[in-house]
Amino acid sequence: MSKNKTKKTGIQKAIKIIFIILVIIVIIALAILAGGWTYINSLLGGMNQEQIDQNQIGIDEESLKNLKKYRNIALLGVDTREDNYESYNNRSDCIIIASINEETSEVRLISVYRDTYLQIVENGKKVLDKVTHAYAFGGPQNTLLALNTNLDLNIKEYVTVNFDAVMEAVDAIGGVTINVTKEEIQYINNYIDGLNELLNKSSRHITSAGNQRLDGIQAVAYSRIRYTSGGDYKRTERMRTVLEAMVTKAKTLSLSQLNNLVNLIIPKISTNLSSGDIISLLPTLFKTTFTDSMGWPYDTKGITLDRWYGVPTTLESNVIKLHKEIFGNENYTLPEEIKTISDEIVTKTGYKE
Repeated sequence: MSKNKTKKTGIQKAIKIIFIILVIIVIIALAILAGGWTYINSLLGGMNQEQIDQNQIGIDEESLKNLKKYRNIALLGVDTREDNYESYNNRSDCIIIASINEETSEVRLISVYRDTYLQIVENGKKVLDKVTHAYAFGGPQNTLLALNTNLDLNIKEYVTVNFDAVMEAVDAIGGVTINVTKEEIQYINNYIDGLNELLNKSSRHITSAGNQRLDGIQAVAYSRIRYTSGGDYKRTERMRTVLEAMVTKAKTLSLSQLNNLVNLIIPKISTNLSSGDIISLLPTLFKTTFTDSMGWPYDTKGITLDRWYGVPTTLESNVIKLHKEIFGNENYTLPEEIKTISDEIVTKTGYKE
């Protein structure tokens, strides 16, 4: 497994944590306590709503059949600090699939590595590129198309959040407890310094290893770390760690704290989830358990062409393994379209395994 050793600058790229599960729990809890449907609609009125064309996101009938008990939601973090979701000049710097088993209420978080070399649509043409670029060429709809096409999924729903939303949400819940290792201290402090300078803040350094209560800047800095052992793949694990810590903390908040959190983060979210969609998640989310959070592709190898890419080795074998291990389909048959894409990647890179 190769690592991306190309150092990237720009703190605006630090958005790495997605927390839609937290958001939904908070909204539902507050709505129930404060008066129900009318109140939840008034809260959601401040959310950026964007509908997508369900016929243009790459879902076929076989996928719907195979994944009928799974509700897969794309959680996207964009590399911007602006609350402007109408412009797609941003990459989805973080891509997580929240896979909800609606029979068991188990939730798996699947991080799709941003540099993964897949087929995406750019300016109306199918090309091989980093999956992170799909958002820049067509927003959430184009990202869902890329994920469904390459991974044979049934994703119809998405949530996008930006840089500020993560920091402010962590601060609003009083921070999150994370076990910071000795190896991570140097890197987290470097990112803390950069964020402090950018935002004119004074978040403190982490001075010792072990469980730490991290504020918003520290949590984003933690999730940004990529230069320890495990590289970019370990970084996506950190994203999931912060997400799970946020969900756990949110369940302990008072009504007033929940209210403050909702009012703070709702304007910083873009989604096609409706009030009814959110309500429908209620039975699952109040008994949520996280199981088998993972990164995808399982097997990947780096290559430098015009830039660095993470090549799935192969796309075919990685998709088959995903459907067998995560979705329990031992008799899974790979679509011909994915076989074709996989062959194109092998031809372009020479990586057969």
